Amino acid sequence: MTDTIARQKPLGTPFTAASTVDDVLAGIDLTGRHVVITGGHSGLGKEMTRALSSAGADVTVLARDPGRAAAALDGVATVETYRVDLVDPASIDAFVRHYLGSGRPLHILINSAGVMAGPLRRDARGYEYHFAANHLGHFQLTTGLYPAMRAAGEARVVTLTSGAHRVTDIIWDDPNFHRTPYDGHVAYGQSKTANVLFSVELDRRWSADGIRGYAVHPGIILATNLGPAREPGAPPQYDDRWYEMIRAMGAADADGNPVIDPGRGLKTPAQGASTAVFAATSPLLDGIGGVYLKDNDITPVDDSPLPGRIDGPPSTDVAPHAIDPDSAKRLWELSERLIRA
Repeated sequence: MTDTIARQKPLGTPFTAASTVDDVLAGIDLTGRHVVITGGHSGLGKEMTRALSSAGADVTVLARDPGRAAAALDGVATVETYRVDLVDPASIDAFVRHYLGSGRPLHILINSAGVMAGPLRRDARGYEYHFAANHLGHFQLTTGLYPAMRAAGEARVVTLTSGAHRVTDIIWDDPNFHRTPYDGHVAYGQSKTANVLFSVELDRRWSADGIRGYAVHPGIILATNLGPAREPGAPPQYDDRWYEMIRAMGAADADGNPVIDPGRGLKTPAQGASTAVFAATSPLLDGIGGVYLKDNDITPVDDSPLPGRIDGPPSTDVAPHAIDPDSAKRLWELSERLIRA
């Protein structure tokens, strides 16, 4: 645990919470680099796709509806789309076979798609939907693409998490809520803790192959498709409870309009996407991995009590339970068993 805490030391980068994707990519040439990004056609993902493509990268966007994704990305150069549904293991395996068969190395993988605080729903395997879509699908995709990242020589895996990881640790004896009373906040928070633990263990296992892992909290960005949705990429199902929550967080005004205040984590999509792009490309992170970032820098550890809810957490810095190396190893082994079941 001491090593993972020690790694969570801010670098003092020249970027801030208000920096955009274009700011962090200034002077970086990605010509010849191959990128795969889930959900790269809307919200934060679209900002990442646009910026990475403009810097010269060849970007493959994974989406449940590749036609709709292609239409949304019309005019963005060097982009292709492919069908992947994160709760459909066969679609993930099909893409992995396709990509590995192409012989292309993979330099950057961004696990961006996700769902948030929805009603109880299960995938075809009986797995709780947040855990399945936000974590297990990305786990299967990432481990499947390992040979292409190893072939790249140097690669980075960036997984979007959230300050909501502070809501809960993994519910180890019942991660799929078969016995535990369901709460969408807790389910989402668990999946976001899983995203951080995954990045920690990925980096431990694969750093010797030149593959580094990063977990990124983008901030609170209301102008995206992340909300109480029924499936990744679907329009959020907003209701009075949702608006009450975001108003209580100060993220929206009395009329439900987004408040932009980067210093409080309330960002535009271009600002929110910047930390993921920073993690994917910045030379300031050379030789560093297995860390949690926000506002274009590594965060310190905050061991204040967990709030138990998404609305109004006291901090969005990383909580100790999310970087615990024993938990990270335990989650990896659990995830392997679940995707093989």
